Amino acid sequence: MAQHMARKTTHIIRFFAVSTLMPVALLALGALFGGVWAVAGFLYMTALAYSLDQLVALACDPENPEAEFPDANALSTVLALAHFALLPLAVWALSNGQLAFWERVFVFLGMGLFFGQVSNSNAHELVHRSDRTLRRLGTWVYITLLFGHHATAHVRVHHRYAASPQDPNSAPAGMSYYRFLPRAWGGSFRAGLREENAMRARAKSTDLHPYALYIGGAVTCLLLAFVIGGFLGVFKYILLAGYASAQLMLSDYVQHYGLRRREVAPGKYEPVGPAHSWNSPQWFTSLLMLNAPRHSDHHAHPMKPYPALELTEDMPQLPRSLPAMATLALIPPLWRKVMDPRVARLVGTSEQAEGDKL
Repeated sequence: MAQHMARKTTHIIRFFAVSTLMPVALLALGALFGGVWAVAGFLYMTALAYSLDQLVALACDPENPEAEFPDANALSTVLALAHFALLPLAVWALSNGQLAFWERVFVFLGMGLFFGQVSNSNAHELVHRSDRTLRRLGTWVYITLLFGHHATAHVRVHHRYAASPQDPNSAPAGMSYYRFLPRAWGGSFRAGLREENAMRARAKSTDLHPYALYIGGAVTCLLLAFVIGGFLGVFKYILLAGYASAQLMLSDYVQHYGLRRREVAPGKYEPVGPAHSWNSPQWFTSLLMLNAPRHSDHHAHPMKPYPALELTEDMPQLPRSLPAMATLALIPPLWRKVMDPRVARLVGTSEQAEGDKL
């Protein structure tokens, strides 16, 4: 039985490895040689991912969802190292003038999608790990995307206040993504800073302030971008980082849109449950994003390794994959037409269940 579980676990990790590492090769080739490789990397992150989601449903849940997945940490480490290699390569390719304009467009879009969907998802996994080295690795992925404060804000603010007005990364019904974006970025920066300051005051800490690392690391990365490509390299780097961070916040927007926890006392809310996050079951984009679309289970068990995350019938389901719904969210009238009725039905069902208890 133990050998069977070990084999099954190995197969699961292989699915994640193939799905996430294939675009690394395509994007690197596109940055180096342009042409069909630049287009292939972009198509992998968009059309192919969407098509495979529609073709087949692949069951890859472990029999024991609480089992350890040592290979999962190894894959996350490889993906982080790949990120650190691809980012300067992207800056170089976009700023050295070797590629034609159309090739640079595809390299930018493909790389940006990888950093936004794979690197962000991987960093998210790493900052939740118990091992300090893995957490630092995830933090540095965020820092290189000029979004280091998310390592604090996500763990200490979002997981505590998700689906409540106190979380800047949980959008109420009716708010567009374009209103949400500056609120989420600035709000999470300030909220994370408050949490870090409060923790340091309680512990009387004299260690380096994490925000000094976030800001200092970002400045260092900008200087490296200048060394690689001059001012144009810095500009392209900022565009790539902004594109990636915008996708992260777009995921937060989609996965918590309109869902709210009941306030049980002033400033205190019911525990986070399955009904407080939107999920998507599509298999390929789940593999590509390290099961980030299985969001309810992640909030219920933040330390659970990504291959073990599950979907159940009581978890709200998006009508399409997370990347597809994120694209729809960029068109607010269509987004509200699709999602607001679902939010209303879900809230109505929740209120009915609460009334039945009373």
